[in-house]
Amino acid sequence: MPDSAPPQLLHLVIGGELTDLEHITFKDLDQVDIVGVYPNYATAHAAWKAKAQQTVDNAHMRYFVVHLHRLLDPGQDTKQDTKQDAKPAR
Repeated sequence: MPDSAPPQLLHLVIGGELTDLEHITFKDLDQVDIVGVYPNYATAHAAWKAKAQQTVDNAHMRYFVVHLHRLLDPGQDTKQDTKQDAKPAR
């Protein structure tokens, strides 16, 4: 990757039915919905919002945005993350 290219800020959107509303424990791991991996927070948030709205009638269904880039590189500058995340989806 060229030095001038911005770092990828990958985000994962997943969801599924929780065992209860007080904990993040999925009822059935085989049924966890892996929505996708997105290049920035804005597109991940749009995917999260769409899936959350589809399941609004089931209080135990929850979707989450996971900041994969923070897991892959814990020392990454979070200021860059904020700048990149603020960009709207195209």
